[in-house]
Amino acid sequence: MPALRWVGARLRNMPGGVWFLAVGAVSSLISVFAVVGLVLVGAGCLVGVGIPVMPEAVRVVRQVVNFDRRRAGGFLGEEIPRPYQPMVGDWREQWGTLVRDPANRRDLGWLVWNAVTGIIVGVMAVVLPVAGLAQVVRPWSWRMVRPGSIDGLGFVVDSWGLALVSSLAGLPLLWLALQVPVVARWQARWATQLLGPTEDAMLAHRVAELTATRAAALDAHGAELRRIERDLHDGAQARIAAVIMQLGVAEQLRQRDPDAADELVRKAQDTATAALSELREVVRSVYPPVLSDRGLASAISALAARSPIPCTIDLGGGAGAQPPITEPHPRSVDTFPRRPAAVEAAAYFVIAEALTNATKHSRAEHVSVTLGGTVELLTVEIRDDGVGEARDIEGGGLAGIRRRAEALDGRMLLNSPAGGPTVVRVEIPCGS
Repeated sequence: MPALRWVGARLRNMPGGVWFLAVGAVSSLISVFAVVGLVLVGAGCLVGVGIPVMPEAVRVVRQVVNFDRRRAGGFLGEEIPRPYQPMVGDWREQWGTLVRDPANRRDLGWLVWNAVTGIIVGVMAVVLPVAGLAQVVRPWSWRMVRPGSIDGLGFVVDSWGLALVSSLAGLPLLWLALQVPVVARWQARWATQLLGPTEDAMLAHRVAELTATRAAALDAHGAELRRIERDLHDGAQARIAAVIMQLGVAEQLRQRDPDAADELVRKAQDTATAALSELREVVRSVYPPVLSDRGLASAISALAARSPIPCTIDLGGGAGAQPPITEPHPRSVDTFPRRPAAVEAAAYFVIAEALTNATKHSRAEHVSVTLGGTVELLTVEIRDDGVGEARDIEGGGLAGIRRRAEALDGRMLLNSPAGGPTVVRVEIPCGS
């Protein structure tokens, strides 16, 4: 029945709601002290004493507010970003940030609201279920108390009839108690509205983020072009020039010394072969042909086969996946969904860079590569059993991986404790 399902859902959510609001009552008391402290510091500013103290007071208050931010985000199962502008510089610059930053005003609004309502709501969340149950069970409990005792609603229960009336009067209390999860969610949502970033702040943060990732992508693109030019100039171009010179000398020697001319032609052929091999390497470094011909899974299989460290591949991408295999079954490779070319290329080079880093620095004996995700998001996880302590430093391989992911609006997560294992997880949106 819908009514029973509704009651069951409310009862399941009751403990979490009561706990959230009860902790909110404690937070409300702290908010009272925070508001009083800000008022005192503000009064001190009128005579000049509180002016240098106010930035530090705001920092302390932010810790209080951050507790409520984490509490509300944990209850709702979502993260509430901290929308603060950094307070840096001398006290004048910090005061300018305090005045300009709308998050400070919203924090103050939350503190006042929480100080006024949090205690009341928290106490009611604890009292209502207990009082409602005590009233409802009155027909079974009234004979165990002193005759003539007054119950919570003012009834002098000294008979079965009055006990029944007292029990029926407790039903509205229980109905109110069932609203505790709703009130808790409403309070958490209100905290999200006040303590989360405004649309303007999110837009400004997004613009700054896109500007930074665009600049990083342009830098990476420029560095890639310079690398390709250097590889062509120092490698294939020099070998082709040598071929031309060898063939020219062989032409001059053809009449006087045919054997020497033939030897130069053979050397020119070997040099041309080496130049062709280097050109193929350059082309592979720009966009591996196997990516367009056979897809990402096959390209990763080729990388794993060339890895100096034993490497296994898992195309399941999560819990319940089949055990990883060194060479994926052709059917698994064929059925692995294709992604946009830019996404597959980014994932390929991310894995290639991660395998290179593991080979150079990790002293690992085994590396595993996991591909997974959804249609909208490709996830790549590279795990090695090395010494750990990998760091994302500017100019390093991990920084390059992070920039590749951010250029496509993705992100990189790094977990590398001392002693290992090192786990690099990259999430790349597919634009679907």
